[in-house]
Amino acid sequence: MTKYIIRRLLQAIPLLWIISVIVFLLLQIIPGGPMAAYEQNPNITPEDMARLEEQLGLNDPIHVKYLKWLGNILRGDWGYSLATKRPVLQEIGDRLPNTLLLMGVAFMTTILFSLPIGIFSALRQYSIFDHVVTTIAFMGQSIPIFWFGLILIMIFHVGLRNPVTGRPLFPARGMVTLGKPFSPGDLAWHMVLPVTMLTLFGAGTYTRYMRSSMLEVIHLDYIRTARAKGLAERTVIYVHALKNAALPVVTIIALDLPGLFGGALFTETIFSWPGMGRLFYRSAERVDYAMLMAIIMINAALIIFFNLLADIAYAYLDPRIRYD
Repeated sequence: MTKYIIRRLLQAIPLLWIISVIVFLLLQIIPGGPMAAYEQNPNITPEDMARLEEQLGLNDPIHVKYLKWLGNILRGDWGYSLATKRPVLQEIGDRLPNTLLLMGVAFMTTILFSLPIGIFSALRQYSIFDHVVTTIAFMGQSIPIFWFGLILIMIFHVGLRNPVTGRPLFPARGMVTLGKPFSPGDLAWHMVLPVTMLTLFGAGTYTRYMRSSMLEVIHLDYIRTARAKGLAERTVIYVHALKNAALPVVTIIALDLPGLFGGALFTETIFSWPGMGRLFYRSAERVDYAMLMAIIMINAALIIFFNLLADIAYAYLDPRIRYD
């Protein structure tokens, strides 16, 4: 296993380099650029534009730009945001805790809510409960998440009101109430709608995967043998069947975990949550090269890392899998 992990980590180095080259080239050839925000300003002369382009290094050939960026990254310098003039890592550090809080709570809620329902739905196949769960899961996957977020705002912020205070039932913007001292209760109150939006959207996928995987496993020979030996049904399901049924779900979880860093683009934009998803959206609008490269490359490294963790988890869950 140790040799396998080392080999995978070494393979990640050229993979990340190829990703960096492709992403850097794509960012350079897309329309617009950091100077687009200044083009409509009548107070900036062409001489000012040329001087600013020279200061930002935008006139250098693409290969020179890339080599400068790569050399800075290898020295631990992620550069400065062209929009805010602040260090990239400082911008990410300001917003990452907000995203980890929102995405972490939503992710744990999704797992704790969907996996038991998927297992129970498989054990009660074709029952009324199974049909209802399957229908809701398909609806959760088919409804656009931005539309669902707007529906939540219309119902729980615009429509329903607190009968005592007359204020909206749940807030629809930000993390805390402006002008009030911070309190955990106020933060949790602001998290209700975005967490609900993310949970219901993700629960459909996890529920369906857990249900289909459990249905496949519980009809295998070794499960029938375990029942024939007189083992309790709870032991058969949660000790023998669940470990193998969890393999496809582990794959989906491994692919979703990097999203804890990247944030939720639509959710953070709709609810004005100051996190990584909103930062990426604003950086894409401004074509902020340094910020976009940092977010994409860190996200790519996390995807590779969590896929490695998924492979290690496979070996633990299924004794038939060996990497030596």
